Amino acid sequence: MRKAARLTVLACLFTLVAAMPALAGKLDDIKSRGTLVAGVKDSQRPFGFVDEKTNQIVGFEIDLMQALATRLNAKLELKPVTSSTRIPMLTQGAVDIVAATMTHKKEREDQVDFSITYFMTGQKLLVKKDGGIKSVADLAGKKVGSVKGSTSEQNVKKAQPDCTVISFETYPEAFLALKQGKVQAVTTDESILVGIKNSDDKPEAWDIVGEYISPEPYGLGVAENDSDFRDFVNAALMDMWEKGEYQKIYDKWFGKDTKDYLPLTWKMELWP
Repeated sequence: MRKAARLTVLACLFTLVAAMPALAGKLDDIKSRGTLVAGVKDSQRPFGFVDEKTNQIVGFEIDLMQALATRLNAKLELKPVTSSTRIPMLTQGAVDIVAATMTHKKEREDQVDFSITYFMTGQKLLVKKDGGIKSVADLAGKKVGSVKGSTSEQNVKKAQPDCTVISFETYPEAFLALKQGKVQAVTTDESILVGIKNSDDKPEAWDIVGEYISPEPYGLGVAENDSDFRDFVNAALMDMWEKGEYQKIYDKWFGKDTKDYLPLTWKMELWP
């Protein structure tokens, strides 16, 4: 029995050791495979959404992932994720990286690792114009739409305990509920709200209001304990910034000539 037990332990150890390179070698795995699999939003203008003309997923985060794939000499494969599925898909290995408007939160580091901040925004409210809601204080007794698995649904409840948060799978669904009068506001990051508002046939009917409920620094999500891949991603982001490539991508989706205009008012962390 003891010999059988020892053999069982040795077999388990062998399996664990054999699995370690696969877990720790994402960078080599991507290069060997020749494909970077990125989890992105497909209904989140202008970060990631389906272009009606081409039926392809396009957007700010998709262009960032293409720039990363180019540095890896790899093709880019996109897999749609939502706020509630992006972390599970990453931890289960369905994607190599997540670029999906994901706020870098301390509690999320128990599940995934993050890159340096690649986008900075803050949480606000989208409401009907002249509907009487100007700030989070006006949400008392009101219903507010947000998305499952997002930081927004937690933040607004902390900021206004007397509101009722209704969670949806995507923000377009939350916006539809706002248009139907089922909620009185939609809350998420200002950069996302700008895209939601401008996707409507009558964007002038809606307002983005209030002070920032919380800061929202976006980080790219990568698997835990793979410092080689995380370091590569961080170096790539800093290289994009230093060469002006990031700014060109930003201007393409958020510049003055776009309807989702947001001034670039922050600077990326750059290491010496």
